[in-house]
Amino acid sequence: MGDPEFDFCVVIDDDDDILMASRLLLRRLFKDVEAVRSPEEALPLIQARTPDAVLLDANFARGATNAAEGLAWLDKLLGIDPEMVVVMITAHGGVQVAVSAMKRGATDFVSKPWSNEKLLATVRTAASLRRSRKAVSGGGAVPAPAQQAGASPLLGSSPVMARVHSLISRAAPTDANVLVLGENGTGKELVARELHRQSLRANQVMLTVDLGAVSEELIDSELFGHVKGAFTDARTDRVGRIQAADGGTLFLDEIGNLPLRLQPKLLTVLEQRQVTPVGANKPVPVNIRVIAATNLPPEKLRDESHFRQDLLFRLNTVEIDLPPLRYRREDVPQLIEHYLEHYAKRYGRPVPALSPAARMALLDHDWPGNVRALRHALERAVILARDAALEPEDFALVQAMPRIVPAAAVTPPPARQSDDLNLERVERRLVEEALKKHGYNISLAASELGLSRAALYRRMEKHGL
Repeated sequence: MGDPEFDFCVVIDDDDDILMASRLLLRRLFKDVEAVRSPEEALPLIQARTPDAVLLDANFARGATNAAEGLAWLDKLLGIDPEMVVVMITAHGGVQVAVSAMKRGATDFVSKPWSNEKLLATVRTAASLRRSRKAVSGGGAVPAPAQQAGASPLLGSSPVMARVHSLISRAAPTDANVLVLGENGTGKELVARELHRQSLRANQVMLTVDLGAVSEELIDSELFGHVKGAFTDARTDRVGRIQAADGGTLFLDEIGNLPLRLQPKLLTVLEQRQVTPVGANKPVPVNIRVIAATNLPPEKLRDESHFRQDLLFRLNTVEIDLPPLRYRREDVPQLIEHYLEHYAKRYGRPVPALSPAARMALLDHDWPGNVRALRHALERAVILARDAALEPEDFALVQAMPRIVPAAAVTPPPARQSDDLNLERVERRLVEEALKKHGYNISLAASELGLSRAALYRRMEKHGL
């Protein structure tokens, strides 16, 4: 791993697996991560040192779901230091608890089970806010601009990308709704985050709903919320993401997956600036800026049988078309340089050199997966790099016209041989290989090893990985 960006973080949760997972994951960002089971244990740590971020569970008592204890401790922590950055960890109550926490001063929230990349992005943004607050109050110099500590930047200086940057800079300070178009992997979420960062709502929350990842039955409740008794499993009121984003930005990723039956309801929200939860009779006013994104081709997006044109008209006040990587090949060298340095720092490796043949192969490749595919190819190459310069075969590029080999001529590779039968070293090697093979995706590596995520985390900690 490269040098962490921040100094100190405290995680407070009564689940040992959560503590272990967060401690291992957050080492990417913090030099020191303290993970404790109760706020009482955390208090002397927080008083002795000023943390860059605190992750606080919403519930501690067995069977508790109302977040009363977590919210009470949030008040105590902010009473100690009003500038403290606290990220709530929610499970029961979800967004509703998060909204209550943010109204009481929490910076953001993460929901269990979390996506590792989402957690890192949320905590990184929170810690950056703490650092910028220190600078404003004279609490110390800022080692780097806060925005540089964020997620991957939107790179590219080609003419088509210069137009994208220009549209962002002109649209961001307004409250106009923006529709971002582009193929998978082009960086639509990066555009959304940049629009929010440059907007007048930058200090407010930006909530993301991936409509491609939410089942159709749950989208209604996820977006609009529901009241107790609205349907069989609605045991409590729930605040939807639209209401939770009040005052900030709502990013609707994969908007093309919004069912036709719900499109009129979203249109009403955009037109009337109010939302009616499922089962409620009274609308709730909301003040949001909506950014939407889709990979749908224009002809399908403009097909009334698939997407309402009056809703499209409301969403694309400004339309930003993000070009695929094959249309901006002049940006590839900059992307290569950036991600080689990024992943070398992340994995504690020297920045590998590229052979002329490798550089030519990367420049000539069509990258059907766009920037995401290029990024993953470079990450894999950095992880597996030897001392020599990287060659084309180090990137496992899929050729457009693969050579067809008769099945009978295919010889399976020989089984890996090793004279080292020490169980501890063999286990460490297998864990390392699984992690590297899957780009440090914990879920995939655990599945290949036949372990649970928690069991894999325990082995990673055991072997210092």
